[in-house]
Amino acid sequence: MLDWADIDTVLLDMDGTLLDLHFDNYFWLEHLPLRWSEITGISVADAKAQLQAEYAVLQGKLEWYCLDYWGKRLQLPITELKREVMHKIAMRADVPAFLQALKDSGREVVLVTNAHPGSLSLKIERTELSNYIDVLISTHEFGVTKESQALWHKLQHRLGFDPKRTLFVDDSLPILQAAADFGIRHLLAVANPDSQQPVRDIRDFASITDYAVLLDDIRAAR
Repeated sequence: MLDWADIDTVLLDMDGTLLDLHFDNYFWLEHLPLRWSEITGISVADAKAQLQAEYAVLQGKLEWYCLDYWGKRLQLPITELKREVMHKIAMRADVPAFLQALKDSGREVVLVTNAHPGSLSLKIERTELSNYIDVLISTHEFGVTKESQALWHKLQHRLGFDPKRTLFVDDSLPILQAAADFGIRHLLAVANPDSQQPVRDIRDFASITDYAVLLDDIRAAR
C-alpha cells in the first residue's frame, strides 16, 4: 500500500483520523442544536435545520472550524458546551500502536488539523496525542484551511518537507485532493472516521479501516 522507504515525513489529521469523529458529529449535530434550542426557545428540529444550513454554507472555510466564530454567531460558550460532552473524546483504538511505530521509526510526525486551537487543546487534554507527536499545528495560525493551496505552501515553508517523500493521512476526501494537487505523493484515507457510522467506500485514494495493517511495514522500513 505504501512504500515506507520513500517516506520521511508523516502529516496526520486529527478528527476522524487519530480521534473518533463521533465526538465532533455528536457535538455539532446533536448537542449544540439542543443547547441552542434551550437558550433561544426554538424547537430542536428548527435548531438542527438552521445550523445544518449554515454548516453547509461554511463547509471547508475557516469559520466552519472556528469556535470564536460560532460563539459570536450563536452567543454561546462553545468550549464550555464541548466540555459538557468531552467524555466522548477518544483516540481510535488502533492509533496508539500506529503512532508508537511512527515515533520509533524516527520519521518526522506532525499533526495538522483544521480544528480551532481551543478544540485542539481540549483534545490534547483528554487524550494522549502529545505523548506521541511533538509538533501540533492548527491551521488557524495560518489563517487558511487544508482545503486551500495557500495552506500547503505555508505549511511547507514552516516544516521544510519534501512533498515527494511525505505521507498525508486524512478522512476528508476534498482535503486529500487538495494535498494531491499540491504534490503530496503519498496519500491515505481513513474509511471509518466515525465509529458509529458505516465504513465508506473510497475509490480515489488508498484507504484503511485499521492502522494495524501498516505496522509491520513501518517497522521493517526504519
